[in-house]
Amino acid sequence: MRAKDLVATAISNTFRSKLRTTLTVLAIFVGAFTLTLTNAVGAGVSQYVDAQVGALGSPDVFIITQASDATTAGDGPVKYDPNSSASVSSQQGPPGTTTKALTDSDLTKIGETAGIVSVDPIRAVQPDYIQYDSGAQFEFSINATSAVTTADLTAGAQLDGGATEAQLVLPDSFVTPLGFASADDAVGASVSIGITDILGAKHTVNATVVGVSLESLLAAGAGANDALIAELADAQSGGIDTAVTSYGVAVAHFDNSLSADAVTALKADLATQNYAASTIEDQLGAVQTVINGIVGVLNAFAVIALIAAAFGIINTLLMSVQERTREIGLMKAMGMSGGKVYTLFSLEAIVIGFLGSAIGAGVAIGLGSALSAVLSQGLLSGLPGLNILLFEPAAVAFVILLVMLIAFLSGTLPAQRAAKQNPIESLRYE
Repeated sequence: MRAKDLVATAISNTFRSKLRTTLTVLAIFVGAFTLTLTNAVGAGVSQYVDAQVGALGSPDVFIITQASDATTAGDGPVKYDPNSSASVSSQQGPPGTTTKALTDSDLTKIGETAGIVSVDPIRAVQPDYIQYDSGAQFEFSINATSAVTTADLTAGAQLDGGATEAQLVLPDSFVTPLGFASADDAVGASVSIGITDILGAKHTVNATVVGVSLESLLAAGAGANDALIAELADAQSGGIDTAVTSYGVAVAHFDNSLSADAVTALKADLATQNYAASTIEDQLGAVQTVINGIVGVLNAFAVIALIAAAFGIINTLLMSVQERTREIGLMKAMGMSGGKVYTLFSLEAIVIGFLGSAIGAGVAIGLGSALSAVLSQGLLSGLPGLNILLFEPAAVAFVILLVMLIAFLSGTLPAQRAAKQNPIESLRYE
């Protein structure tokens, strides 16, 4: 019997007992359906978290500050040192925690550290409003670290850090109020940004919208490249040479070819120099770990359902072997080898696994896609960009193949029993 004939026979034999096969397929369906949905939830949430992480910074970037000095009420205040840099308030740690500002000499020292490619201070600007053409003016803010972030774009392109023209990535919530017909219509437009200098005078800076992004939960404000930040900072200074020599935070790019261990060693090296360095993964790694843990638990329930379905496959095929004992004896008496008998029953198990997994995955995709669309317009409308159920082809294919493998392993015992049957005794079976 050729391979093609074995497959055709296996498919035909699968439906000999329609009720028994249907019940077994339904058991597999539940497991495959659940596993497909949990994988989709994990993929959707992970994609959303990755987009939010991109709004905080690039993966090859350190956010660097001076190491914090913590004091408690028992220690009393820290004695002033006129030779040290100014202190900036800290939002973390116990009361009394302060962080020294970074100076130009600190930036030079950080830049000379092996593994650091470049280091730049963060310059905070506080614009008053944004306006398009002669339309209404709206309150406006800029994300201070946007030059090193990756926006979750709906239109346009990312900021060009090396461009000399002032560029802006506009939050999508500003598109309609500013008078644009769509996000695509906003790309390429010139907008005016109003800012007040330290003397109280009003200034206007023009910028080109290069992209439109979804609002981020973790980083508020529009994106601005270095050229726009510099123009706004100059306008904010009112033409006065303020000679800024201290900064609260700096951004350092490190070699993106470094391994995880090398990055950890680099952070330790900076720590010995009294600098606190953290990556985006450090800031949100715990969030991703919790998400992976929840999805893992849900997947475990799906696997338990599949294991239960595996016993159903074993039972179905064992009963099939017993019912077809004389048929097996006849096939072997006519020259069919034990290997081909084993293959035949194994294929029957694989067919049952394929039917259950394919139907389960298909129904999960259909219902999940509809549910995701409804949730994105209703309950989850406050989280733009979140596709709570994201069905990735590779993940769906993995579920189907996994279930087929479980079905094959489940069919091993019945297939071995059929292959080892004695043809003479089988023909005598009543």
